[in-house]
Amino acid sequence: IVYSESVLNKPRESPWGDTQRAQKEGLELSIDEYDELGKYCKHKKIDWFASSWDEKSQILMRKYNFPFNKIASAMAINKSFVELVASEGKPTFASTGMTNIEEIDNLISIFKRHECPLMLMHTVSTYPSALEDLNLNCINTLKERYKIPVGYSGHEASVSPSVIAASLGAAAIERHITLDRAMYGSDQSASLQPDGFRQLNQILRNIPFILGDGKKRILKEEEFIASKLRYWLDK
Repeated sequence: IVYSESVLNKPRESPWGDTQRAQKEGLELSIDEYDELGKYCKHKKIDWFASSWDEKSQILMRKYNFPFNKIASAMAINKSFVELVASEGKPTFASTGMTNIEEIDNLISIFKRHECPLMLMHTVSTYPSALEDLNLNCINTLKERYKIPVGYSGHEASVSPSVIAASLGAAAIERHITLDRAMYGSDQSASLQPDGFRQLNQILRNIPFILGDGKKRILKEEEFIASKLRYWLDK
């Protein structure tokens, strides 16, 4: 549905064959496999949802009653698709890679009209993304312009930009995960392996405690140390 016949017929070597069609079909999940994912996530009490790339798939995914929707950067300027997602009224994450401010304005206006909760996800649509291209200050630019929550979707090879994004106030962090970055696939180098994902998760959960409330105070432990180091106060 997403790709034209001419694109699907182009050559491409993959574990599933030598055409683009064979590769795309090899990567697709069947409805039975989505059913299995749903059962597993229910058993583990994990919220799950899918990012559809066409209207038919978006409608098909309704059977799972997802708590959220996700609009990929590539779909953010597809007006009819955005209308469909916003009409469902579910809290939605929308990535902003490959989009300019005018296009984001249009997306925002559709969600406002449908009174649908929205979180923008600042992202750069390169895989992996170079550090000098990440422009994380755009998180605050988007927050100031639209007055809605803004998160970060990272495609870089390391965890540090996601940590910085959270420190800047990103409301959510999205990362790709893979079992092995050496596996076949164009997204592998932009993904984290399980150990890296666990490390990032642990750091992100500590950020609120590390940042604190911003109020200047002297800790009890500091008072004791000060009594030893500020020797002149006893004279």
